[in-house]
Amino acid sequence: MKKFMDKDFILSTKTAAKLFHEYAEDVPILDYHCHINPEEIAHDRKFDNITQVWLGGDHYKWRFMRSCGVEEKYITGDASDHDKFIAWATVLGKAVGNPLYHWSHLELQRYFGYDGILNADTAESVWKLCNKKLKSPKMSVRNIIKQSNVTLICTTDDPVDALNFHDEIREDKTFKVQVLPAWRPDKAMNIEKPAYIDYLSKLSGVSGVKITSFESLIEALKARLDFFAGKGCCVSDHALEYVMYNPATPTEIEEIFKKRLNGTLPSKEEELKFKTEFMLAMGREYCKRNWVMQLHYGCKRDNNTRMFDRLGPDTGYDCINTETSSVGLADFLNALEKENALPKTILYSLNPADNESIGTVLGCFQDSSAVAKIQQGSAWWFNDNKIGMENQIKSLANLGNLSGFVGMLTDSRSFLSYTRHEYFRRILCNVLGEWVENGEFPEDYKTLETIVKDISYNNAVRYFGFDLKPAK
Repeated sequence: MKKFMDKDFILSTKTAAKLFHEYAEDVPILDYHCHINPEEIAHDRKFDNITQVWLGGDHYKWRFMRSCGVEEKYITGDASDHDKFIAWATVLGKAVGNPLYHWSHLELQRYFGYDGILNADTAESVWKLCNKKLKSPKMSVRNIIKQSNVTLICTTDDPVDALNFHDEIREDKTFKVQVLPAWRPDKAMNIEKPAYIDYLSKLSGVSGVKITSFESLIEALKARLDFFAGKGCCVSDHALEYVMYNPATPTEIEEIFKKRLNGTLPSKEEELKFKTEFMLAMGREYCKRNWVMQLHYGCKRDNNTRMFDRLGPDTGYDCINTETSSVGLADFLNALEKENALPKTILYSLNPADNESIGTVLGCFQDSSAVAKIQQGSAWWFNDNKIGMENQIKSLANLGNLSGFVGMLTDSRSFLSYTRHEYFRRILCNVLGEWVENGEFPEDYKTLETIVKDISYNNAVRYFGFDLKPAK
């Protein structure tokens, strides 16, 4: 029997252990998509206790706590930080098979030096241990990032954001980690939302473009794209229910937009036509700027209306949307390709059944402009677990170029989530190791070293064009 989460955790063969410990373990981390707050980096936040850094905003943990019958006051309510931590620790002991169990213990090991088990019996002592550690200057936000061996972070930023915290970080020469904005224009696209008109007013104000038409909306966004580019941005991201392709004529789009400006919500067909033309317009602009377009789709959000009204979005009430299809995705990419305007694109679906579908779409649009120009993104959200990662890796290998994969990202709001890169690398090395030991790939460590380091770090450096040195 293997020891619980020892140095060879997940590594089931000698080859897997060699690949991880010699090639992957010490390679830097490039976190090209996350939701951490740049203000906390700019001001080098220090946390008063483990609850603040561990449970605040973590809807993964919130969902599990609710599944265990924990009262909401211990999750998002007014219970003390101490009592919230005790509630979490008590139910964590029941999380057998859940990646939260692995993530939590990896974080305790790497950042707090605790190799034991967190459960109801140990909760109080772990609370004290972690809080004592957090008093050290080494556990400020910037120092957590440094000790995690992170070289670059892309946050998630709205077109109206001033990016002043990014300016503060960039101007501080004592902090060497690059923190770049990433363009997330969902609010400019979501024409069906009640607050849409108010958002357009903000966008007009910051762009200097009076928005009276779809054409002027795109002009306003172009101005903000230029502003973001001036701050080092080269990455976009979109949250979609599914990748639609419902094209419309310029006249139709202007009529839909005018109707919305006059206070009438669009029909579902009008909404999809608007979003299609919006995404096509953005894709063209990304291609002009050599930006990477990320499409996250397959999510049905905010399903519990009562709790949404109480807590708002991103609080643990989303699910997989099965209305995904390779037809719309392929037609959308093809529409840009026909114009020679298809940017480098990363595709993520929340529906694991889409792995093979994505894998076949990728191959339709690859060319010599970039290695693996169209990517399948890392297993996302509900798939961000051992089985989900294995399935994504194997599907991509079966249908495309695994060696060109840009690898892992945290997609997290927590500064302790960098251990997810370690988790991913262990799984990657275990899959490769099994193939070698089963005679499915030669024991060619020169090639394997390149593949492991490329997927762990170097591919992302090259693909995004970041000003970083590849890992040797």
